[in-house]
Amino acid sequence: MPKRIAIDFVSDVVCPWCAIGLSSLEIALERLKGEVEAEIRFQPFELNPDMAFEGKNRDQYIAAKYGRSPDEIKAGREQIRDRAATVGFTMNTGEQSRVYNSFDAHRLLHWAALADNAKKQPALKHALLRAYFTEGLNIADPDVLVAKAQEAGLDPTEARAILQSDRYAPEVKQEEEAWRAAGINSVPAIVVNRTYLISGGQPPEVFEAHLREMANRQD
Repeated sequence: MPKRIAIDFVSDVVCPWCAIGLSSLEIALERLKGEVEAEIRFQPFELNPDMAFEGKNRDQYIAAKYGRSPDEIKAGREQIRDRAATVGFTMNTGEQSRVYNSFDAHRLLHWAALADNAKKQPALKHALLRAYFTEGLNIADPDVLVAKAQEAGLDPTEARAILQSDRYAPEVKQEEEAWRAAGINSVPAIVVNRTYLISGGQPPEVFEAHLREMANRQD
């Protein structure tokens, strides 16, 4: 009988290490099949909560925020692309890539986690990550978000109605504040059974070892 665990995957749609971490985590869970069974709930975290709709050039944004040189930014981009490839995720970010506001994406993810749609939240998360990192789309654009919601099997009419209102905005803000209050200040943060924390986009074998250990602690 597999040991059941609950995973809160705290992340942002515009976080490259979150995309890598999710793919890596899923590989680890596949390796643990029959031993560990996990329910993943995606939780909101905004790296750029004040970002305007049109976004900013990603390299310029990183240079201003972290003080990195063009060579350091290029090397970091190549490292991320290579790491993503090892876990089967395609990163197409380049010098012209932009950083966008992700709040509306988180509102749709919150909606997708509700009772009627719960099994579709992972599909929407994957669709949004691919939209941003692989397809280079503006995930602040309502048309993009509606298309990705439909791709995930959600009702596009309802998705657009949500985006045209402030529905789920208070809930998302409350969840973000709760995770920050719990000490989460960088992502991805993988919280197991609301007790154990695994930080960062770890390799599959690291997730595998930690999840096995945490599951065994339930005995």
